[in-house]
Amino acid sequence: MKSENRPGHITKGDVFDDLGLPRSEASALKVKATLLDAILREIEKQGYTQSNLVEILDEYQPSVSNLLHGKIARVSVEKLLTWSDRLMMKTTLTVQPRSETRGGARIHSGLRPRSAAQGRARSRVVRQK
Repeated sequence: MKSENRPGHITKGDVFDDLGLPRSEASALKVKATLLDAILREIEKQGYTQSNLVEILDEYQPSVSNLLHGKIARVSVEKLLTWSDRLMMKTTLTVQPRSETRGGARIHSGLRPRSAAQGRARSRVVRQK
């Protein structure tokens, strides 16, 4: 007999919200997931190897391997921001009242490399009204 493939749960928004996590924890996970996704896309776009990343990120090989495999449970948002900075990525954060957006905060870790004039300055955080 063939079983039907029915979803057990259908999310109507954000999966992190649906997990029943406290709002602050869900927001932190969203930020980390967004940063990780952008970092991995940039690494793929640039064709970096683990050896390249050990030098660029100034990390040990096991940390780089964990990054490439998405194992970032013990990695802070600050560390992810440092890595995006070392990859010459521009990061901005937009925070809006919850009534205007579903998630409250959005982070855009774009694949827009910084201009040469910006050099290796730290990622900038931008708040909007």
